[in-house]
Amino acid sequence: MPDYSYMDIFIPRDTSREAARQLLTEHAEYGQWELSLVRVYPDGSRRVRLRRKIIRVRRTL
Repeated sequence: MPDYSYMDIFIPRDTSREAARQLLTEHAEYGQWELSLVRVYPDGSRRVRLRRKIIRVRRTL
């Protein structure tokens, strides 16, 4: 089973949908992050959790 590292991003309510999309797209393209969880709060703010696989190199003989 692979191990993941996580990054939480808080997006305030006054951030436009386009700006949030652009932010998450840049993290996905350049940081190899993928979307794990999106939580939308009643006030309109969002908490986004991104994850990426931790690659561990094993020694070979």
